[in-house]
Amino acid sequence: MRRRPRAVAVNVGANTGEPGFRGPIRANGSFTFVPIPETESTIVPPPTYADLGLDLPFELPQSVAERPVHLDPEFAEYPRGSHYTYGDPWGVKARPILDLDAGDYLFFYSTLDTVDSPSSSAAWITPDWGTYLIGQFRLAEDPVTGDEYAALPAARRAHFSNNAHLKRDPFDAAVLVAGSDASRLYDRAVPLSGATGTAATHVVTEWSSDSGKGPWWRRPLRFGRTATARLLAYVDRNDYPAVR
Repeated sequence: MRRRPRAVAVNVGANTGEPGFRGPIRANGSFTFVPIPETESTIVPPPTYADLGLDLPFELPQSVAERPVHLDPEFAEYPRGSHYTYGDPWGVKARPILDLDAGDYLFFYSTLDTVDSPSSSAAWITPDWGTYLIGQFRLAEDPVTGDEYAALPAARRAHFSNNAHLKRDPFDAAVLVAGSDASRLYDRAVPLSGATGTAATHVVTEWSSDSGKGPWWRRPLRFGRTATARLLAYVDRNDYPAVR
């Protein structure tokens, strides 16, 4: 019998700390994913915010537009992306991700700023800022540690060649993940928060292993097999409960 998948969700993307703003979510639920800046030395110059041609509701100051980005996660359909890859140097994210297997899911969530009044068809959008799923990987293979990566066959290493951690000097990933063709960056965000960005919905408090207390929107969220099936169905819904 085929094993049902499990999942982990991790926080990614721009925030009010770096580079000083969040990505936008619009009235219809569409959004723009904005990577964080690259803060480490690199072997080759990463793309800048200007290079990505991001659809933002404001013009980036030149000082920000010229900053290099840490393009991670890498989505094949995103500007300058070629594969589905993700790397992370920190154990707090690496440990739960390394517990996954090929066929499991890695979800990505971001905090996003509401830039206009939600439409009647997207009354689930938080009035100020909220926490939303923005994409997912179906794992093409088991995650690998940084040490294991060096021992991979050349063909498997090539899949990660465009990942931001492979461009850092020195290479610093504690985990690397390759997504299959079943991976995607969403067209529409999927809510994890309610009336405020800090108020967790049932997706967090009932389906994940997290309590939803404190800064849950910064923590990895683990989902068991039954919860993962519920989460996948939730992602594919056409409507969500209105915030209250």
